[in-house]
Amino acid sequence: MLGQIDSCAVLGMDAHLVQVQVDIGAGNPKVTIVGLPDKAVQEASERVASAIRNSNFGFPSSRVVVNLAPADIRKEGPVFDLPMALAVLAATEQVAQNDMLDLVAVGELSLDGAVRPVYGVLPIALEARRAGKKGLIVPADNAAEATVVDGIPVYPVRTLWEAAEVIAWPERREAAPSTSDTWSLSRPTYPVDFSEVKGQQHAKRALEVAAAGGHNVVMVGPPGSGKTMLARRLPTILPPLRMEEALEVTKVYSISGKMPKGVGLIATRPFRSPHHTTSSASLAGGGTIPKPGEVSLAHHGVLFLDELPEFSRDALEVLRQPLEEGVVNVSRVAGSARFPARVMLVAAMNPCPCGHYMDAEKACTCSVSKIRRYLQRISGPLLDRVDIQIEVPRLKKEELLAAGDGGEPSEAIRARVERAREIQAERFDGDGIYCNAHMRTRELRKHCPLSDEVRSFLSSAVDQLGLSARAFDRVVKLARTIADLEGAEHIGVPHIAEAVQYRGLDRKLWS
Repeated sequence: MLGQIDSCAVLGMDAHLVQVQVDIGAGNPKVTIVGLPDKAVQEASERVASAIRNSNFGFPSSRVVVNLAPADIRKEGPVFDLPMALAVLAATEQVAQNDMLDLVAVGELSLDGAVRPVYGVLPIALEARRAGKKGLIVPADNAAEATVVDGIPVYPVRTLWEAAEVIAWPERREAAPSTSDTWSLSRPTYPVDFSEVKGQQHAKRALEVAAAGGHNVVMVGPPGSGKTMLARRLPTILPPLRMEEALEVTKVYSISGKMPKGVGLIATRPFRSPHHTTSSASLAGGGTIPKPGEVSLAHHGVLFLDELPEFSRDALEVLRQPLEEGVVNVSRVAGSARFPARVMLVAAMNPCPCGHYMDAEKACTCSVSKIRRYLQRISGPLLDRVDIQIEVPRLKKEELLAAGDGGEPSEAIRARVERAREIQAERFDGDGIYCNAHMRTRELRKHCPLSDEVRSFLSSAVDQLGLSARAFDRVVKLARTIADLEGAEHIGVPHIAEAVQYRGLDRKLWS
């Protein structure tokens, strides 16, 4: 007898339908799984057999062949346990085969028949809907994630017996209610606020500009000057995620297995802060089976690299492609994958190993050669991809002891950022671009015309700072953002002047 049901394999960011076929034939009792399975899939035979027996079903005492088609797609993980068990039940006529042909099933089985959660349920639900399936059977712990996708009935189950009931009695099926309309992305809440930061008005202004245009930032200053404090409050002034952005972020977290329990949609912009010992594979993504790295987990959010020069040179250099293109391409023998990586890079660093070079309060103890070696850990091409470079000096005693809070709350700053982003959304409507930092050459020439006066000022800046072609374009994008914050239609000299002064540390420290 033959039994079959559809499941899904997750490759990269997307899921692909896999037909799970089970044939019961004559021969010695043995379970054979074919179709390019990995070790976890091969081990499913023991889990499936025990789960079926312990759920009061019968497991055949003959030869069982399981085929996962198409055979040229690598199958990994325990996601196929549940569909294998259901296909065995259909092949042995313990459930009706016709009632499961339009369903997709995923889930890991425990030996007692309990259904455990799996990774990648959101892309699986999207693929099931695209394929026109009539229902999706998922572990109950994954229900919140699956019900975000509208247009596909979701049947959460806790045991193999419950999954068999879904198939055996179609008229009794009760799909979980869709949650696609219940998620609010308009007013995210945060435990921190910009009003808690005293002083550093120029740094707050720079971060406001960065948030308004999605620009990369590096902050340089002595220990304790507030660099990390500022960076951790940057998400509080970013505009809320759009629904399409939230789905992209959630897909990354879903396939990585990092979805918080009971959460179906990542509703706030991610903030990732990997330790400086992080490897290049952990930062950009990799592994035998390619998985997203930190730069993809920060997609549509902030990637914060504290103590930037302490990261390995290899780890920093792998960021060059994603910062420029917004994607990471990972190639391995087992396959290749393409992960989104449209992030705001925010880096913080000391100006020297002791941290007190350029510090007005404390003398630096480093030699010139030591400072130079320290700074040269940051390559020129990587710095070229950072739009805003600002110095964050130590706060004066009077600023620390001043009564009251640190100034404007995040809500007020975010309101200005959202107005600027609305201007950009209207400007780039239909282009697939969300902010000025993502402009390509074509959009830059179209939306950033420069008057003769501005060109003359910018020409002098290029001569004095020695800007590369990439840095030149980034200065213009930054000026466009500053103009958007003011509501100005055209880029003026003051906008260019402010954008240029954010490139001053290049010449002061690294030249």
